[in-house]
Amino acid sequence: MTVPMNADGMIQSEPRLVQTDKFPFEFLSAVALRESWRKEIYRPVYHLHKWWAKRLGSVFRGILLGCLLEESADLEEAFYQRHDFGAVSVFDPFMGGGTTIGEAHKLGCVALGQDINPVACESVRVAFGPLNRYQLQSAFNGLSSTVGQRIRELYKSEDDEGRSCDVLYYFWVKQAACPECGAKVDLFNHYLIARNAYPDRKPDVQVLCPRCGGVFCSTNGKTPTVCDRCGLEFDPRLGPARGAKAICSTCSHSFSIVQAVRSTGQPPPHRLYCKLLLTPERQKRYLPTTSADLNSYYECSVRLRDELQRGSIRNPQALLDQGYNTRQALSYNYRAWQDFFNDRQLLTLGWLQKAIAEVSSPSARDALFTLFSGVLEFNNMFASYKGEGTGAVRHMFWHHILKPERTPIEANIWGTPKSSGCFSNLFRTRLLRALDYRADPFEVDVHGAGRVYACSRPFSGRVEDDWPKMHDFAGRGIYLSCHSSCDTRLADSCIDLVVTDPPFFDNVHYSELADFFYSWEVLYPHGFLRDGKTTRNDKEVQDSNAQAFARKLKDVFAECHRVLKEDGLLVFTYHHSRAEGWASLILAVYGAGFTVVNAHPVKAEMSVATPKSQAKEPIQLDVILVCVKRERDLRTPAKPEEAVRRAIQTTGQKTLRLESVGLKLSENDRRVTLFSQFISELGPIYSGQDAVDLFHQHQPVLESAATQSTGAGHLVKASPGFRKIPSQQISLQLD
Repeated sequence: MTVPMNADGMIQSEPRLVQTDKFPFEFLSAVALRESWRKEIYRPVYHLHKWWAKRLGSVFRGILLGCLLEESADLEEAFYQRHDFGAVSVFDPFMGGGTTIGEAHKLGCVALGQDINPVACESVRVAFGPLNRYQLQSAFNGLSSTVGQRIRELYKSEDDEGRSCDVLYYFWVKQAACPECGAKVDLFNHYLIARNAYPDRKPDVQVLCPRCGGVFCSTNGKTPTVCDRCGLEFDPRLGPARGAKAICSTCSHSFSIVQAVRSTGQPPPHRLYCKLLLTPERQKRYLPTTSADLNSYYECSVRLRDELQRGSIRNPQALLDQGYNTRQALSYNYRAWQDFFNDRQLLTLGWLQKAIAEVSSPSARDALFTLFSGVLEFNNMFASYKGEGTGAVRHMFWHHILKPERTPIEANIWGTPKSSGCFSNLFRTRLLRALDYRADPFEVDVHGAGRVYACSRPFSGRVEDDWPKMHDFAGRGIYLSCHSSCDTRLADSCIDLVVTDPPFFDNVHYSELADFFYSWEVLYPHGFLRDGKTTRNDKEVQDSNAQAFARKLKDVFAECHRVLKEDGLLVFTYHHSRAEGWASLILAVYGAGFTVVNAHPVKAEMSVATPKSQAKEPIQLDVILVCVKRERDLRTPAKPEEAVRRAIQTTGQKTLRLESVGLKLSENDRRVTLFSQFISELGPIYSGQDAVDLFHQHQPVLESAATQSTGAGHLVKASPGFRKIPSQQISLQLD
């Protein structure tokens, strides 16, 4: 399918599907609902490496098609068809994990991505660049027989029958010194060290005895139990750590954990107390650690110091800086990134990274470097144990902050077939799976649990060497740049579509977290990764100050305005529960010379993600905001009263459409939908500040509509629940 073009090579100016209310966002939400549960399975090419707030590939395929198809097109039919929009250029100024770039490439477009963070840029470069399965497998096999074997030897132990076993995981606990008597206190929240993810079906739990250190099986762990080794009766739900405080088992003194740790000036020590073995019969066995296990770890510490002194391996030397996402780690005296690892991890990771650096194939080496970097999030002393019945290792970024873990887990870094988060398994589940997807992309079947193939051409496996300066783009080319997007270095009016997902001003500060990976990656500079101490940049569009965030975002959008063709579209996804998040966005969009012509609510990331599950009114929607250049918006500016009326009515209609595919919306879902609909009703207002003033003036009415409704039906104009709002309350606000 091709896009209608005019004589100047621009997309014709007839309304495109995404600009109209015919855009079937409920269909996209139904597809996204399926994809969101296993994003790494359904879009593995975007999950080769950790990045934050990755959006769903199916949503961005739908957005791009909505931008390219005529108003009368059937998106659901087109979604599962193969296309070749070869004359269309798509630019993403906040590339992140590369979702826009990959989806544009699958549709045959020229795809240009720019991001200020080198960790993001390098992972996208590898994911879309040249990868040869034979070379990768050959390099992996070579690593397995050399450094892999050395690592596996360090994760050997004996069971209680004296048989040699592979160690799946070692279990550690942080300690703090009691300020009253000086005794070391184990910071256990409880003594339940393992349970199944499905306790109704498998109620057995593993319990640690606080007196003898024995590990035994119990049922449920909800009542007092008796140690089968020393006879102690205790409640396994109660450990010495109680919230922010701990109780000393020696003198019963209660003290602040963070104050006790901070007073030492060092990261807290850890005690090794348990191991999970894989027996020769391939059965899992929990056992307390022995003196031989402690000696084995001590030998690793000695060996680490020796190899670092001789310079045979490298460990990260960069320090943490103060920041929104680093302050918790700093409060526990974690000053350097190497402090996040124990000595055995530092030794084996040093071995592995050095061995990868010696791989002869450049593309295989870079891919394995990226895989190594991804392994880091599962293999550090901030990772924890999820238990049986699911992926065992809870990675360190499960809550988007650097939160010290009181009972960390040390996984077998090379791994076994029954390991989680290890190099050997991630090679298969990340790298090889991404290769399979690149060779034969598929879409999620909205009508069933299967996959629909032949919807896209295979990935080309090529990233262009040079960033383009003029209009001469290679057909279906992929161009990447590691640079601030307030300066794209692109020619004027050369881009057909800008499609992106900008950061949130007060959410995840990407660079503060990405520095964890960067501290290792720059030990062997390659690709977009160069020597340096941090990925932080003053031009990063991330700020806790709303005005500063709006200014930075406006600068990027203004550059997008310059490079976008006259009839081009700026389309991006966004959500925020707070009014100042929307005010910042309005200032940026209107201040850059755009207006919002439509807003479509759509299913976003997985609803059970940890930050969402802990919110009282979680947001499960993104809003697709469709923008045109102000001079191309021929609507008459709406009267504010009418804009509010239409926003409430349209929100009711659109949320009903979402409920029709099974989405249950929260108050915050209704709020973000109402806010976005009001913005899209304003029309071509000249000043960003004018738009912000109108938004704040009518925010109470919109808040009232979101708060008072109990479902989408209550927002529809005919609903009795809102008959009192549009007339009297709106006029009061205008007065």
